[in-house]
Amino acid sequence: MAAVWAQGEEAKVAPLLEPVVVTATLAEAALVDVPYSAAHVSDRRIGELQAASFPEALQQQPGIMLQQTGRGMGSPFIRGFTGFRNLVMIDGVRFNNSVFREGPNQYWSLIDALSLDGIDVVKGQGSVLFGSDAVGGVVNALTKGPVYREGPGVYATGGMATRYATAERSWMGRIEGSVSEADRYGVHVGVTGRTFGDLQAGGLGRLPNTGYDELGVDLKMEVFLEPETKVILAHNQFHQDDVWRTHRTIYAVPFAGSEVGEELAHVFDQDRYLTYVRLESDRDYGWLQHYDVTVSHQRFSEERQRQRTRGRSDLEGFDVDTWGIAANFRSESPLGTLSYGASYYYDDVGAFRVSRSSDGTKVGAQGPVADDSAYHLLGVYVQDEIRLSDSLDLILGGRYTYAKAEAGEIEDPQSGRVYSESDAWQDLSGSARLQWSVDEAKKLRVFGGVSQAFRAPNLSDVSRFDVARSNEVEVPAAGLDPEEFVNWEVGVRWVGEKVSGSVAYFYTDIQDLIVRAPTGNLREDQVEVTRRNGGSGFVQGIEGNLSVKLTDDWTLFGNLTWQEGEVEGFPTSSQRQVTEPFSRLMPLTGLAGLRWDSPGRRWFVEGTVQMVDDATRLSTGDRGDTQRIPPGGTPGFTVATLRSGWQVNEALLLTAAVENFTDEAYRIHGSGVNQPGVNFVFGAQVRF
Repeated sequence: MAAVWAQGEEAKVAPLLEPVVVTATLAEAALVDVPYSAAHVSDRRIGELQAASFPEALQQQPGIMLQQTGRGMGSPFIRGFTGFRNLVMIDGVRFNNSVFREGPNQYWSLIDALSLDGIDVVKGQGSVLFGSDAVGGVVNALTKGPVYREGPGVYATGGMATRYATAERSWMGRIEGSVSEADRYGVHVGVTGRTFGDLQAGGLGRLPNTGYDELGVDLKMEVFLEPETKVILAHNQFHQDDVWRTHRTIYAVPFAGSEVGEELAHVFDQDRYLTYVRLESDRDYGWLQHYDVTVSHQRFSEERQRQRTRGRSDLEGFDVDTWGIAANFRSESPLGTLSYGASYYYDDVGAFRVSRSSDGTKVGAQGPVADDSAYHLLGVYVQDEIRLSDSLDLILGGRYTYAKAEAGEIEDPQSGRVYSESDAWQDLSGSARLQWSVDEAKKLRVFGGVSQAFRAPNLSDVSRFDVARSNEVEVPAAGLDPEEFVNWEVGVRWVGEKVSGSVAYFYTDIQDLIVRAPTGNLREDQVEVTRRNGGSGFVQGIEGNLSVKLTDDWTLFGNLTWQEGEVEGFPTSSQRQVTEPFSRLMPLTGLAGLRWDSPGRRWFVEGTVQMVDDATRLSTGDRGDTQRIPPGGTPGFTVATLRSGWQVNEALLLTAAVENFTDEAYRIHGSGVNQPGVNFVFGAQVRF
């Protein structure tokens, strides 16, 4: 839905304002005022992009590559990292849990983009504010809430949206509504449904078994105890039905020499439920200016059906119940603006596996991870924002983290013996960030700093017994150490009336990265791998973006990303470490666009061209991932898209797009499925 604001008896389209983020410093701040490479994707921009999923809403951000193992399985790479090395939150509540696995995973697609008021992205933030996993970046999905108007009386508003795309053979529909009374209460509810047919890929035609269905529900209720203090009750849930990992099956369509899998079916059903209660206040108590306390429960359920041959199949899955409590406080003091708080999350994990063959039915002692398991994650932090002068700001912070994994029932891959494993880890992380306004008008700013990041081994690291990359099966590991990272960054940001942009260089130092390593065994004709701590490594890169207002109506914009990296690992079953390219690094990528907004801002037309270089820097694991990565690497591509929108009146917005209008045959590096060919996308949004 387009962003709206209420005035009088009508809702009107809001003007575009300076983007504000809350995730960078835990306080609302304009993007230009935070010493990080950060971005905010508004709900208006999500609607303009007509994003088919939450990950796709990030597709135009520099430094982010959107890998897709399958349709409905998007996993962004942020500054070289994906999966459990990026932290996702919903309204500040941890989305990550202890079952998230290494490499691309599908869980980001369990967030409904149309339920969001916006998305904060902070790259290279580190672990001080949000704890383990915040390596490549932190992404905070901010859900919609009630719409208010000034003055007495009940205010009711609502909206509907629809989207249809030809190459995706997809349809989406959403309805939402809000009832509120200023400074007293507000209720918001929304429902989203999507259905996708088999994809029509550029140059390849129809891709079988790439369709699936989704259903999302979101609710938020706010009760004001006083004008500055409120209680929030929120619930959102999402369901995916029959999502295929097609590249592992005989139905895969090869691309540029990639191999076709041997399985007859590899299908996921997934559910996620999040409920939280939050007490939040901005009342000034003198020594305390803000506090929020949140109690949350989130449940992930995954079920995978795998048909391996006509007579062999298995059904496996897990349920994860995550209970959390978090408190954040902010105080003004002679030392600056102090932010401090603590959080504790507890995972209760159950897992199962049932295998069937001509020999009968076997019930495994564990599923993809250990059954009857638990995981604890505790953190305490403090951060100080110090105004050194009118032009120089310093942010210092530190965090203590305690993590403990209790794997209840692990099945030994050789003997079948069932055993348990328990281990705990501690960490102290720090961060120091500076921003200097070079000129008096504060148009030119230099920012940068150093942030430590930490990732404790999770239940997936220590107990996973499941398929991994192409022709690999992963078995449990023990005795792992935490991964440690140091993110260095320096950048320049210019914000002018006609020209704005930024360029940043980052360097991430890597120590004790947990990597997959062959054991030397074969398991049912697949290479058996397990986890080990590798050696040192790095990822570095340059990200730049530019926007030039040519006239009042025409804007030229674009961005560029370059990355490289390497890390020590174990490409063979020997103990000898080998330095190799970092896996699935984003190739050289550029985006150029031109946008026209009508004088009354009722029309817009936007054209973009994305150019991506060949991805040929491959690790041993990349070269062996033959179902997803073609021999020699993933070919580069150029994709052109044209978008437009018409605000017919205050209630109706129509959008249309032609994506990939040259019908380019392309695959994003590391993906198991190609992207749509010529894709006509039509959308309508109605407010009432």
